[in-house]
Amino acid sequence: MAAENAFNTILKTLEKPDGGEFGKYYCLPALNDPRIDKLPYCIKILLESAIRNCDEFQVKSKDVEKIIDWENTSPKQVEIPFMPARVLLQDATGVPAVVDLACMRDAMNKLGGDSNKINPLVPVDLVIDHSVQVDVARYENAVQANMELEFQRNKERFAFLKWGSNAFDNMLVFPPGSGIVHQVNLECLGRVVFNRNGMLYPDSVVGTDSHTTMINGLGVAGWGVGGIEAEAAMLGQPMSMVLPGVVGFKLLRKLRDGVTATDLVLTVTQMLRKHGVVGKFVEFYGEGMGELSLADRATIANMSPDYGATMGFFPVDHLTLQYLQLTGRSDETIAMIESYLRTNKMFVDYNEPQIEKVYSSYLELKLEDVEPCISGPKRPHDRVPLQEMKADWHACLDNRVGFKGFAIPKESQNKVAKFSFHGTPAELRHGDVVIAAITSCTNTSNPSVMLGAAVVAKKACELELEVKPWIKTSLAPGSGVVTRYLQKSGLQKYLNQLGFHIVGYGCTTCIGNSGDIDESVASAISENDMVAAAVLSGNRNFEGRVHPLTRANYLASPPLVVAYPLAGTVDIDFEKEPIGKGKDGKEIFFRDIWPSSEEVANVVQSSVLPDMFKATYQAITKGNPMWNELSVPSSNLYAWDSTSTYIHKPPYFKDMTMSPPGPHGVKDAYCLLNFGDSITTDHVSPAGSIHKDSPAAKFLLEHGVDRRDFNSYGSRRGNDEVMARGTFANIRLVNKLLEGEVGPKTIHIPTGEKLSVYDAAMRYNTAGQDTIILAGAEYGSGSSRDWAAKGPMMLGIKAVIAKSFEQIHRSNLVGMGIIPLCFKPGDDADTLGLTGHERYTINLPNSVSEIRPGQDVTVATDTSKSFSCTVRFDTEVELAYFNHGGILQYVIRNLIGPKQ
Repeated sequence: MAAENAFNTILKTLEKPDGGEFGKYYCLPALNDPRIDKLPYCIKILLESAIRNCDEFQVKSKDVEKIIDWENTSPKQVEIPFMPARVLLQDATGVPAVVDLACMRDAMNKLGGDSNKINPLVPVDLVIDHSVQVDVARYENAVQANMELEFQRNKERFAFLKWGSNAFDNMLVFPPGSGIVHQVNLECLGRVVFNRNGMLYPDSVVGTDSHTTMINGLGVAGWGVGGIEAEAAMLGQPMSMVLPGVVGFKLLRKLRDGVTATDLVLTVTQMLRKHGVVGKFVEFYGEGMGELSLADRATIANMSPDYGATMGFFPVDHLTLQYLQLTGRSDETIAMIESYLRTNKMFVDYNEPQIEKVYSSYLELKLEDVEPCISGPKRPHDRVPLQEMKADWHACLDNRVGFKGFAIPKESQNKVAKFSFHGTPAELRHGDVVIAAITSCTNTSNPSVMLGAAVVAKKACELELEVKPWIKTSLAPGSGVVTRYLQKSGLQKYLNQLGFHIVGYGCTTCIGNSGDIDESVASAISENDMVAAAVLSGNRNFEGRVHPLTRANYLASPPLVVAYPLAGTVDIDFEKEPIGKGKDGKEIFFRDIWPSSEEVANVVQSSVLPDMFKATYQAITKGNPMWNELSVPSSNLYAWDSTSTYIHKPPYFKDMTMSPPGPHGVKDAYCLLNFGDSITTDHVSPAGSIHKDSPAAKFLLEHGVDRRDFNSYGSRRGNDEVMARGTFANIRLVNKLLEGEVGPKTIHIPTGEKLSVYDAAMRYNTAGQDTIILAGAEYGSGSSRDWAAKGPMMLGIKAVIAKSFEQIHRSNLVGMGIIPLCFKPGDDADTLGLTGHERYTINLPNSVSEIRPGQDVTVATDTSKSFSCTVRFDTEVELAYFNHGGILQYVIRNLIGPKQ
């Protein structure tokens, strides 16, 4: 049973300077423990949460002591509970989350419990931002045209979310067109310090998108989790986590003239990937902090998952407070935030002597060493200095197929594909740009790079440069604030002139919502096997994600996203080769259109104003006509429509009883798929377009959905039948069982037939045969995506054996009852001589009490080979989830009755 909080002795009142009080708070200095002063700021947030929620049941005094003693306990991989202040969703993950909550209410009813207990106990902010497809581009009224198409496709999903906002408590839904969830979180939703029911405490958030970390730039602890973990947090369950190590990243000096925040974040990403930060926090500090705007900090924090860290944290300082003022937070709120954080020694004041913090390891970067760069062609951390780009591109053409190679024969590298673009003769070569998109939360929240792109456009237009008409250019701001300051600056017209019209407010090209490219261009690429390029200001460029036909995808700053389509190709040395010619025939070089840092700063200073933020978010709260006209039922239980191809009741709780099923082993399982390294959640559960020949397409056609209305996998995540068929449906999937063939197929081992992954899985299921997956390092990297765990569970996969896992995905597998196992160091499928044609048996004890986190087990095969693996249940709570058959089942049983 819960007990009175043992730390109520340090519960104090925070007084206002002019009398009155802000509220009550738990005072960390009152503990008089010198260890607290040395803690990284991000660990202090975990400590405050544990103290405030300490009830000796969900959170215990010994958990508080573990955190205070972080310097000694963090290397030991100790487990702590964490209760975030709020949960952040977007529609792609919000729809399945609300589906699960609605389904859980039904299950509670069926088991005799009170269905109204299935209700968020913490604030839930849901921003609909993943539905914008770039169908219409290079057109003045693209926003309205794309919005109308968005509502036509997604009306049922939007109505479902609107129902959820009414049916569940504490759920705030931002309608389509509001912006990108992480930019809205930064500009509007981030509290920094909560004042809820008279209690003050640091804002903290878990979100169902890995780039939730963007809020770390505001001094808010937050990171991405799977939808299933987020649902448990909504329902008041503590998150079980391993107390992380913290890498101290010292920043010195300042960026050179003309170097952008994007160049900096790509450099930081490469450094941290090399250092190794998976499962760790990164905390930034040093004199260089004062040279970075808050938007620059948010850009670096945003890409935490791309450098592998759980967080990239920037403690609150005077620049944070200035940003809060700029974005329209009230003076009283800002005063409360500063007073609370200063009093609790969680504020950094660079005018005062700094107490040296202790970190697990240290890195240092002189900002002046950062140089212009891009990353690609297939991974965010494959950084290429701009001056080396041409040589790197030619190396990629030569190299064997891999992250840095396309294996184009020498004799084919100069191939020219001629085609007709609406009656105009046109040509394509390897490396030609066909998509250029200013997109993604990483950069669109940063006025310096957005206005920098606009200045590049202005200079290019004045020199009479043009973008070829077959390049699909687009601009998708993360909020309406961007539009306001582009208009105020007078520079939007130049972006329009080059084809960068605003297409909508939300995630677009970066998550695969690129829309179609012109048929003539598509045919020229496919018929001639051209390596076409996309350049985007995003954070993900995994193959097959941006567009099925762009094999080379480069991450770049918004100004470079304007520069590359002007050149028309990535096969260029910007230092030596002209990017084009003016109408007078004069050669124009990159340096002729690139602005100085001072030039951009002056435009930012005069164009970005507090009233813009206030006006934008006041307008959002009123909704828009299409959203306001949606009619939804008022019932607390959802009326499922069995014919719907968007919203479908999943089978997770079918035949569920109050007794946990207990742990399961694996017996004589076949290998469904045999992978190498870096299988991402995009490979497992694509978010982009539904291929016309896929099992999901067949299902939709059979249910009367026309091909033009397929929409994307991301938009269909509320339908388990579509998503199960979309599991491992990525067209760039490399499965060793296919011996060199690329695509979403596998070999059905008993018959030797080549089938789609879904059809093979169903054949195994029908025969009552278990399946497993073999994989290399970094399995499940990329976006935190719950369907990357739900899908394999629905295919009947019982275990994944890999060299290593991305942390969020590993926990999601556990949450869906799948066993994650790691090969021993030095081992993998190849070194052990495993082909994937064996049958695998994994014996686990029958009682969960006999399983320990991180214990070793033996995997036996029918070829007499056996090997040892580590079972990656990392905490006792994860073992409890596994015992119950999954996290959702665990929550339901514990809400109905005593802990099982």
